[in-house]
Amino acid sequence: MADRSSGRTHRASGRRRLVPGITLGVLLLGAWAGIGTAGALRADAPADAGSAPPKAYSTALPFDLPPTAELRRSAKLVFAHYFTPYPLSLDNEPADRDYYTRNYLTPDGEKGKHRAYGGLLRDRPLPAAPEAGNWELAHLRQEIRTARDAGLDGFTLDLLSESGRNRDRAELLLTAAHEEDPGFRIQLMPDMTALTAATPASLAESLAELARHPSAHRLPDGRLVVSPFKAEEKDPDWWRAMMRALESRHGIRTALVPLFLDFTPDRESYAAISHGLSEWGARTPDRQAGAVADARRAHRLGKIWMHPVSVQDARPNQGLFDEAGNTETLRASWEAAIESDADWVQLTTWNDYSEGSHVAPSLHNGHAYLDLSSYYLTRFKTGAWPKILRDTLYLTARVQFVDDVPPATRQPQVIRPRPGTATPRDTVEVLSFLTAPADVRTRTGSAGDSHRAPSGVHAHLLPLRTGDSSATVVRGGTTTTTVTSRYPARRPVDRQDLQYYAVTSGRAQR
Repeated sequence: MADRSSGRTHRASGRRRLVPGITLGVLLLGAWAGIGTAGALRADAPADAGSAPPKAYSTALPFDLPPTAELRRSAKLVFAHYFTPYPLSLDNEPADRDYYTRNYLTPDGEKGKHRAYGGLLRDRPLPAAPEAGNWELAHLRQEIRTARDAGLDGFTLDLLSESGRNRDRAELLLTAAHEEDPGFRIQLMPDMTALTAATPASLAESLAELARHPSAHRLPDGRLVVSPFKAEEKDPDWWRAMMRALESRHGIRTALVPLFLDFTPDRESYAAISHGLSEWGARTPDRQAGAVADARRAHRLGKIWMHPVSVQDARPNQGLFDEAGNTETLRASWEAAIESDADWVQLTTWNDYSEGSHVAPSLHNGHAYLDLSSYYLTRFKTGAWPKILRDTLYLTARVQFVDDVPPATRQPQVIRPRPGTATPRDTVEVLSFLTAPADVRTRTGSAGDSHRAPSGVHAHLLPLRTGDSSATVVRGGTTTTTVTSRYPARRPVDRQDLQYYAVTSGRAQR
């Protein structure tokens, strides 16, 4: 049985200071990384939904992403887990002085409450320009465009409360989805680590209010999909009572897809009341086989399976990180979803920056992880690997070495590997998507090297060194594409940042 990502702790809206060396100029690089999905085609009508992806995506990817309408013809669905505390903006201020910068991106933010672990976050959403009018709605519509244009079918919406700010944002996301793209689905995910006081009747009432929105995900037979996070917090009888209340009091039939932190054998008792099953998943490359086995168990029980796909996980406030192995976890979890013939996929997560697990475009990663997911998503939904048409490189590396620890006066609570995770490593990965074999010339710090890469997808590891890293594809004496890290690796450090930073040659760099 694979070790699942355990005990997820939810953080209320909090905020931090920039990584050493990040300048204000870098922070404001909204134009760098294609924040310009703002120029994407809207999907207010079926004609828009059937159109080709916007040009920014077509030229950024190593392949041609199929039109939205073609992807949506697939019965297989891809969602991303939306975490309401971290929208594009919390206050509609310019990025150099917004709440993320003043409070989440500094150890001294929020009156120093996150000082012990060096600040709450290590990354943030790609800065969004302030909007006039209903700026929160505008920003949520932008996020929906970004997800839709990358090939996603919808969001799984983490429901943290039955009232208050996070609930209001959940309602607004449902509104934004319908206004921006009526085909974009919002799957309701009551979070049972947060809704501890809920009763079957109160949760049914809360879900019924959200189900009034047309964008709430329903099956073709009209059943409302409800996918509770950590469903094992309540036994099957509790969920039966909740579903009875939804139907008897609100006229809503339910398709329950419980998500477990760990799909142990005793969880099979939920199958009798469920349309499908799911789990949160492991965040390290060598623990993906368990999810494949669990998918097959779900199918033997006659249930659909929603497979977890993740990038990485690093949690300063919990003092834990998983070794993701550059992009190895992302690739391995996508390949496991394909191998297991999963019915749905959940990217865990879209925007939980306090876990460092986000695929949404961010300051440190741009669109790189989302672009990579578009490649595997296309195979998952169409059944065929897309043809590589443009040489493209993805370079990933940490900005510090795993064993480098900041002075205790700067960060008393250090981040350590989660028990059972892969052995931490200090590596630069050059992931190449090539139309034909070519030489890839690399540099890490002051050391140069080269390797011959085949056509197709190929990962090559190099030792991490202080300074910048870069890679260049040369074929027949001609350079076809090149990429350089945007953040150098440094020594010494004044706080830990154990996420892998990513950059792609497919999008404009500084």
